[in-house]
Amino acid sequence: MKKTGFIAIVGRPNVGKSTLINALVGEKLAIVSRKPQTTRNKITGVLTKGETQYVFMDTPGMHAPKTKLGNRMVEQTVSAMSGVDAVILMAEPVPHPGDTELSLIEKIKSLGIPAILAINKTDKCDAVKLGDTIKAYSEIHDFDAVVPMSAVKNKGIDTLLNEVDRYMTEGSWFFPEDVITDQPERMIASEMVREQILKCCDDEIPHGTAVVIEEFKETGSMLRIRAEIFCEKNSHKGIIIGKNGENLKRIGSRARENMEKFFGIKVFLDLWVKVKENWRNSEVLLSGFGYVPEDKD
Repeated sequence: MKKTGFIAIVGRPNVGKSTLINALVGEKLAIVSRKPQTTRNKITGVLTKGETQYVFMDTPGMHAPKTKLGNRMVEQTVSAMSGVDAVILMAEPVPHPGDTELSLIEKIKSLGIPAILAINKTDKCDAVKLGDTIKAYSEIHDFDAVVPMSAVKNKGIDTLLNEVDRYMTEGSWFFPEDVITDQPERMIASEMVREQILKCCDDEIPHGTAVVIEEFKETGSMLRIRAEIFCEKNSHKGIIIGKNGENLKRIGSRARENMEKFFGIKVFLDLWVKVKENWRNSEVLLSGFGYVPEDKD
C-alpha cells in the first residue's frame, strides 16, 4: 500500500537544514556553507523508500529581513509550513530558545501542525547541555517527538525518519520513484556555482551575488553551461574574478566537478561576472533571477 506525505524543515540560518535534507535524500540537492542564509528558495527533496514516498521541503533560514530578497526568503519559509503534514524544527543544543525558534513555534501552534524537534550538532555538546535544551523546549511546546542528531555525521537520521513515518498517509505518490527533487536542472547548476562563491569569497561578497544560467545544452557527450554571476559592486566583481582570474577559475573548477558528479556527464562551464547595483532590492531583478514572490491567495 503506497503512502506519502510532505514535511517542512525549518529553523534559523546555518542550523543544518540543507545538510539534513542532503543526508535524507542521499544526494547533494541543497548547497551547504558555514555562512548563514545559504538557502534562498524552497528546495524539495524526495525520498522513496519501499512503499513510502517522503517529500521534504528545505527552507531558507528564518531571520529578520533587511532587503526585499530577505523578505522573499522569509515568505518561502512561512509558505512551506502551510499545508504540510508535519514540520521538523531544527535547533542547536542551546538551552535558551531564541527569537527565531520562538517565532517558528508560535507559527506551528497557530497552524496546528504536528512538529518534531530535531536537535542538531549534538556531537558538539555533552549530555547535560542536551538535557537542558530538551527541557527548555518542552516547556514551550509539546512536540510530538524530540530527536537528538548530527546531520553532518549522519547520526540520528534513521530515528528521525522513523518519527516522520507516522505522518505518512495512504495515497498515490506525487513523484516518479526515481525522482529526488523537483528543482529544474538549471537551478541545481546555478546553486552549485553559488556554493563555490560562498566558499571562495569573503563574507560580504556571496550574499550580494546571484547566478543565472543563460545556456544549458547537451551536445553529444558534453553538457555546455554558461552562467552569469551578478554582484552589486565593481569592487566585488574584482574580488570574485581575483588576480589574473584565479578565483573565478577556482570557483568554476569546483562547480564543474560537482556538476559532473551530479549530472553524470562531462561539463563545459563558462562563467561571466556582471554588476547589477542593489539587485536585492529590485522587484524586477529579483523576479528575473528566479526569486518569485509567494502567492498571497
